[in-house]
Amino acid sequence: MHKRILIVEDEASIRDMVAFALRKAGMDAAHAADARAAQMAISERVPDLILLDWMLPGTSGLELARRLRREELSREIPIIMLTARGEEMDRVNGLEAGVDDYVIKPFSTRELIARIKAVLRRSQGDDGSGIVELGGLRIDGPAHRVFAGEDAVPIGPTEYRLLFFFMTHPERVYSRAQLLDHVWGGSVYVEERTVDVHIRRLRKTLEPWKLDDMVQTVRGAGYRFSANT
Repeated sequence: MHKRILIVEDEASIRDMVAFALRKAGMDAAHAADARAAQMAISERVPDLILLDWMLPGTSGLELARRLRREELSREIPIIMLTARGEEMDRVNGLEAGVDDYVIKPFSTRELIARIKAVLRRSQGDDGSGIVELGGLRIDGPAHRVFAGEDAVPIGPTEYRLLFFFMTHPERVYSRAQLLDHVWGGSVYVEERTVDVHIRRLRKTLEPWKLDDMVQTVRGAGYRFSANT
């Protein structure tokens, strides 16, 4: 079955260009020109990935990303932000809002399709099989869900992959570069600062169950996941 990509972009020319590239790459494209139309489209049929423009009329793409991450139906949908804002702080804000990747405008459709395929591979890969338990946390790989005790833990796709890697490789220190290689994949260009953003988001995810201190910073070396806190 073809992957369904929701394009949330108010400029029709960009929507049409991206939709053409998606169809050429063997994917299906759905369209939305603003946040309200995007949420309606998601409620009708959940896409495999969302391409989200930062500068939408009314509700911004950044605020929509935050909203989608709060809602159960859209919480696990990968999001790629399309933005002309290339400053580091803007990219960090996007990542902290729940975006999995970003593409700076103007972009080539070849780069965009490569990014889409990479994010889909990371979010829907088969390396999350089996049940993993550690320190009060449990990952149900086949169901793609995380539990703290009996409680289901709402978690985004990138934080899920990061947590799965940590829980299957506990008590070892990994540098940012190593985490990028293992969790994001060495063939995808992502800045090392991205790791710090997702570590903060993972800690925030675990904080309600007082499990955030399992994600430990090792000064000058990287990060470690440990049940011995």
